[in-house]
Amino acid sequence: MFAKPNRSPRLTASAAAPGRAGAAVAMVLANPTMSVSAAGLFFVVTAAAALLVSGSPRAGTPFVRIHLAQPGVPAPPGWREGLSPDPTGPAPVSLDTLQLFAGPAADAAPIQGQAVITMAGAPIDHTGEALAAAPLAGFTAPGPGGGLLPVVAANGRTPAEAYARPFHSNGRPKIAIVLGGLGLNAKATREAIETLPADVTLSFVPYAEGLQGWIDLARANGHEVLLEAPMEPNDYPQNDPGPYTLMAGAQPQQTIQGLEWLLSRATGYFGVTNYLGSKFVTSDIAMASFTGGLRQRGLAFIDDGSAVRKGGGLPRLSADRVIDDQLADDAIDRQLLALEAAAMQNGQALGSGFAYPVTLAQIARWSASLAQRGFQLAPASALMVKR
Repeated sequence: MFAKPNRSPRLTASAAAPGRAGAAVAMVLANPTMSVSAAGLFFVVTAAAALLVSGSPRAGTPFVRIHLAQPGVPAPPGWREGLSPDPTGPAPVSLDTLQLFAGPAADAAPIQGQAVITMAGAPIDHTGEALAAAPLAGFTAPGPGGGLLPVVAANGRTPAEAYARPFHSNGRPKIAIVLGGLGLNAKATREAIETLPADVTLSFVPYAEGLQGWIDLARANGHEVLLEAPMEPNDYPQNDPGPYTLMAGAQPQQTIQGLEWLLSRATGYFGVTNYLGSKFVTSDIAMASFTGGLRQRGLAFIDDGSAVRKGGGLPRLSADRVIDDQLADDAIDRQLLALEAAAMQNGQALGSGFAYPVTLAQIARWSASLAQRGFQLAPASALMVKR
């Protein structure tokens, strides 16, 4: 094997600058190893100087700004549950361990200024869009297991109205998205809450740990919320939605008891959506008990398109498209374009999907330019009709 030729510049003592400094330079340049080290050191020093001149190396990183002159501001309700550890990601910062001191002594005067804490991720700024924390006064009653059940308020206002996201139409065709399966995967749930537009409706699994915290976090970011009701599919029990699945052959009272357990898991949702249920929704008796229970409690019902012909005398909406039956970005894009065509023809359209990473990414990209194409993104509640 041929040796690599040495092309490092060599300087003699006569060609170098006089004195010890010149001799040192000549020695460094004459030695290949020292030349590479010196070049690396020069690069690091230059980069550091550039950062000092141009600004912070964390420029563009999401941050939380805390006003030091306003101590004692409480954290939003449900933050602790919403920050439950994600086994696939870094440990969250606990507000219990974050201490800001005004000075060397506890009784010193507070510092006037701000503290900035950088955080991972790229959440959308939902400032000014937060929905009121649940439960709202007058909309709950004691439920099974110590939980709360939604009720119609004394003035006749329903939870479906109280917990829906406010919406003002601009006259353009409206498109709504319901994203489901949230609460089980912490990373996907945070991403949906913090990176999707507030007009996207979020649907949560009733079995999720820290469910109330996730709902609180979603509402704090402006999202209206649905609760998922697991229903019997045609291939049950091979496909089992969980221990509190609503069964097609159950007695009406059993259906109501199962529904009330699901509804008592948390508060703050404006309605319920189905999870599976291809067999349940075909039973007139089962659906009558289910929708009757929702109607009594002032809730809405939104389905994935499988119960489009079912009414119930309550606010209703059925999805026009399941946008991620095929988990590929181009397939999801085609479904979203089909929603636009349906909205153009009918004035509105609803798409439903699951919190897969590709679904989250495509919804975020698609919604960013939706207004430029002449449509208005709307919460699902804004499209409901009573039937």
